Amino acid sequence: MIRRLSILAAALLAAGCSRGKVETVKPEAPPAAAGAREIGLSARMQSEGGVAVEAVAVRSLPQVLRANGRIPVNDNRPWRVGAMTEGRIMRVLANVGDAVSSGQVLARMHSHEIHEARAVYRKAVADLAQARSQEEYVTRTRDRAKRLHDLKAASLEQVEHAEAELHNSQTARVNAEGESERARQHLIEYLQIPVGEPKPHTEGEEEPDEDLIPIRAPASGTLLTRNITAGTVVAPSTELFVITDLASLWMIAAVSEENLPKLRVGLPARVFVQAYPEHPFVGRITRLGEELAPTTRTIKARVELPNSGGRLKPEMYATAEIEAGGSEPAIFIPQTAPQEVGGQRVVFVRRAADRFEVRPVEIGRTLEGSLEVVRGLKAGEALVVRGSFLLKSQLLKSSLAGE
Repeated sequence: MIRRLSILAAALLAAGCSRGKVETVKPEAPPAAAGAREIGLSARMQSEGGVAVEAVAVRSLPQVLRANGRIPVNDNRPWRVGAMTEGRIMRVLANVGDAVSSGQVLARMHSHEIHEARAVYRKAVADLAQARSQEEYVTRTRDRAKRLHDLKAASLEQVEHAEAELHNSQTARVNAEGESERARQHLIEYLQIPVGEPKPHTEGEEEPDEDLIPIRAPASGTLLTRNITAGTVVAPSTELFVITDLASLWMIAAVSEENLPKLRVGLPARVFVQAYPEHPFVGRITRLGEELAPTTRTIKARVELPNSGGRLKPEMYATAEIEAGGSEPAIFIPQTAPQEVGGQRVVFVRRAADRFEVRPVEIGRTLEGSLEVVRGLKAGEALVVRGSFLLKSQLLKSSLAGE
């Protein structure tokens, strides 16, 4: 009896405690924490964040051949600057990487050719002066003989002899003028120094520019190579500088043998480099190689590229997309659609009115402000094309909350 009363009392006590207990209501999980690959976003937040969704569409684009290669200088546009005569470099006035203009002095050189050429010119000038003086004297003699002949005081033979002497002196003067001009041109055009004597300078002083041969840039461009320093002794066969015009470069693409039937000179190509991955440099194939590389079984295709902005640099690695004719389907999305999360490109695909899937994608070409999606999307899917940064923010908040 006592045992039954104890059990009853314990039951009543338990019932009383149950009626006095306060139940705790768990709050709803936030929408952004809905799953590892999905994000929740209310209609109000979508409207405030400017989220816009469009159906993924397939475009028909020209078929392209992709080939890797490098960018060398345009072999049709370099200039190799050498010395015109033997001598010693006294001053170097340009460095590698400098932009030089046509006719700019790159260095100055001392040479014995200067003194010899000036001596030849001085002698030619003196010979010319003597020839002119002789011609004047013979002209007066001829005129006197003619007057005497008219007065019957000289014979016709004397007049003819005077005419012959005048002809000879005129020929000598013409020859002297030619020698003088050749000596002058040698100084001015070949050696590029003034014909006049330079100002005297004492031993140990720096030689004036007028007494040194200038080495000039034959064209405007960029100085790629400098092979001399002050004091270098050079010969006419020595290559002193290399200048090239970087406004036009080549891209040498290695195209697979199987694509050889699709190649021809004149095909347009778009070239991409790592420094500007989303900026294509447009050019055309100007030459195809004559033989295949024995190890890679590829043929060289030369693409000529305008480079007026100077962004392309020699020896860059590059990828060419060559339009080979025909068409192929491709998916392109606006550049505002993808975001980078954890070092990977992702897009957001709407699965319901307030649910968005995080989808990794592989990006290919860039065309007219759009990005090609090589892998990760299908036609017809509802893609967030604007406001994707808001979804990225929600995704990051969700990840932080989960930690």
